Amino acid sequence: MSKYPFENIEPKWQKYWELNKTFRAKEDSKIPPEKRKYILDMFPYPSAAGLHVGHPEGYTATDIYCRYLRMKGFNVLHPMGFDSFGLPAENYAIKTGTHPSTTTHANIEKFTQQIKSLGFSYDWDRVVSTCEADYYHWTQWIFLKLYEKGLAYEAQTPINWCPSCLTGLANEEVKEGRCERCGAIVTHKTIRQWILKITEYAERLLEDLDGLDWPESVKIMQRNWIGKSEGAEVTFNVADKDGKESGEKLTVYTTRCDTLFGATYMVVSPEHPLIEKLTTADQKKAVEEYREQAAKKSDLERTDLAKDKTGVFSGSYAVNPVNGKLIPIWVADYVLISYGTGAIMAVPAHDTRDWDFAKKFNLPIIEVLKSEVDVQKQAWTEDGIHVNSEFLNGLNKADAIAKMLEWLAEKGVGKKAVNYKLRDWIFSRQRYWGEPIPLVHCPTCGTVPVPENELPLTLPNVKSYQPTGTGESPLAGIEEWVNCKCPKCGGAARRETNTMPQWAGSCWYYLRYLDPQNSKAFCSKEAENYWMPVDLYVGGAEHAVLHLLYSRFWHKVLYDCGLVSTKEPFQRLVNQGMITSFAFQRKNKTLVPTDEVDQKADGTYFEKATGEPLEQIVAKMSKSLKNVVNPDDEIKAYGADSVRMYEMFMGPLTMSKPWSTQGIVGIHRFLEKVWAVSEKPLNDTDITGKLEDKALVALRKTFAQTVKKVSNDTDTLNFNTAISQMMIFINEASKFESLPRAMWSDFVKLIAPYAPHLGEELWEKLGNKNTITYESWPTFNEDFCKDDTKQIVVMINGKKRDTFEAAPGTSQDDLKAAALALEGVKKFTDGHEIVKTVVVPDKLVNLVIK
Repeated sequence: MSKYPFENIEPKWQKYWELNKTFRAKEDSKIPPEKRKYILDMFPYPSAAGLHVGHPEGYTATDIYCRYLRMKGFNVLHPMGFDSFGLPAENYAIKTGTHPSTTTHANIEKFTQQIKSLGFSYDWDRVVSTCEADYYHWTQWIFLKLYEKGLAYEAQTPINWCPSCLTGLANEEVKEGRCERCGAIVTHKTIRQWILKITEYAERLLEDLDGLDWPESVKIMQRNWIGKSEGAEVTFNVADKDGKESGEKLTVYTTRCDTLFGATYMVVSPEHPLIEKLTTADQKKAVEEYREQAAKKSDLERTDLAKDKTGVFSGSYAVNPVNGKLIPIWVADYVLISYGTGAIMAVPAHDTRDWDFAKKFNLPIIEVLKSEVDVQKQAWTEDGIHVNSEFLNGLNKADAIAKMLEWLAEKGVGKKAVNYKLRDWIFSRQRYWGEPIPLVHCPTCGTVPVPENELPLTLPNVKSYQPTGTGESPLAGIEEWVNCKCPKCGGAARRETNTMPQWAGSCWYYLRYLDPQNSKAFCSKEAENYWMPVDLYVGGAEHAVLHLLYSRFWHKVLYDCGLVSTKEPFQRLVNQGMITSFAFQRKNKTLVPTDEVDQKADGTYFEKATGEPLEQIVAKMSKSLKNVVNPDDEIKAYGADSVRMYEMFMGPLTMSKPWSTQGIVGIHRFLEKVWAVSEKPLNDTDITGKLEDKALVALRKTFAQTVKKVSNDTDTLNFNTAISQMMIFINEASKFESLPRAMWSDFVKLIAPYAPHLGEELWEKLGNKNTITYESWPTFNEDFCKDDTKQIVVMINGKKRDTFEAAPGTSQDDLKAAALALEGVKKFTDGHEIVKTVVVPDKLVNLVIK
């Protein structure tokens, strides 16, 4: 038997697929819509580190599924590309002076080589990269559609600001309140930003989730992020300490307008636009100092329920509209400008945070819901009948809310309202390495779009990417690029210097795959109608909210513009589980890099430097823990087909599981066994007719069951159990000196999607000239799957006493007779009266005796 030569087979077939463009998808109009499938992977950011073994998990799953679908007669679109704008390349440019394009293209080349080495069946003619001008031409074009529809606007908003680097930071660059690059404490700085009005689509983004075949957990996360609630907007008049009204009004959103009689103070966020008007002269210094401190905190820190409440009195009061009482207006950072109106009415008797605040600052606490506790000692947060609430007394929650809404509307001080936690999307970044926003600022004409025939507006090729120090993008310092002519009046103007976020390119990439060479449109209507929507989208759960929400938003805008034919982009979503690794943990829960760990003879682990015993745990792969597994090393040692099959064999696709070298060795041995079986001589036995050889009948049954299970499991993405069934068949087949050609030929088709290089080689060994890619998937005869006999269990008075074999479908009378004839039964029934017999066909005979 020759050795399984994966190191020769795999490059051979990868070259074949590339030369023959085996997986190129075509819009063949003769293929009906029900036989077309668009299968999509979330495209990767091409980092300098390259792929680790976690990346290919989802890619392998979709590849197996695509290869299976092609063999089932489907026309399959399966593309790949790169989300190639991003912070790491720009940060590297600031540090080294290397242009982001240079590092990005080098990384893409590395990723492409690694992806191809795993034999994935992508249509490489459709590859896209979001940082290429011919791609971001259309990202800019779609932005202009948003702008034309009034969905893009400018506003002054706070950003994370590093006072040392003198630059704005993305949230992911802030680690525990410090700049990731220099370690300085991060503050906030308010600057001009472009914002997209995603809130206009909040209701549709919520409603249309119902029609999607997505994990319920993802739907819940999106619903929670959108955060729809129904309540009331209530208007409070602002007054001084003597009750003299200033003419200013403060509006709050509340889901419990029925508790207005218990509102004893108000709180506005430190960023509220009315702060300056609310702050009295004697409180100005205290308020300014407080706002400065609040600017240094993250939203997470500010809303932490466990933190000590802080705040400062503004000096102003509000008039409670239901009873005319003056209540103080405070400034506190536990209220965020990003939710509701950025102001709340505080009902401390029935809200824990408000109660803590009231206790700290000695503010009144009034019970308005009948409580089972003393509200002066703790908040009562359950419901209760209304008390101390005048015309609401004695009412339950629903009736009280309805009556209060009616009263507020009648008095003109409030109205029913729907609120969403979802905020408009801060879209601009103060960065170089991103899509330029195609707008021009003219002192005469205002903001003017760059004409479509001048797109793409490309990035200037510069040598310095240093921040400006003002919070603006590095583009702001490139005068020859910034200064331009107004497209409308021809006068002197300046380009927009903010760039788009990395999310922009990934919002619509699935559409560019449909028609990537089109220079006239982002994709043709014909291509979009042919393929959309995406039938299966596979990627990590970490993108459950933002990427998917932003893509859905852009898609709906394009739908409203008549540019796409579907309301939703991704019909079915599957989140693959994370592939983890082993790590080592001290008693204090800190982790130790794997190269600093040794093992004793008894199998326990200890830290080399200290001798401290360590516990082996499952953890995320991390460069710092030195537990990252590089797929290049595994492919070199065991072959790409072994890596692919092991990643699928580890467990269900959606579950997280730890990588084990012993596991991949086991899969490699299985493929060696498959290769060994392929070396056996073949015969021309007709396995569809009557067979005399009992061993061959049993093998035919196992094979029919294998075809059935592998077909069903591949169709439902249960790849691990499909592989298990193939192992069962190979174990049985390996016992034969010779195998029927038809059976082996069909098995080669079964394994080909899983181990495609091996599948192609075995197909060629069978004398076939063409690729196996488009061969028909095997079928099976259900009769051959059935067991020839059934094991029947005999129970007497509830206890198992014997078993026997019977043909499937044997009658109840015959089963009873056979059971009573058994020696193991007779010794319990002789001399006893059988009072009841229960027969379950093909399974059980149950006798009840006196």
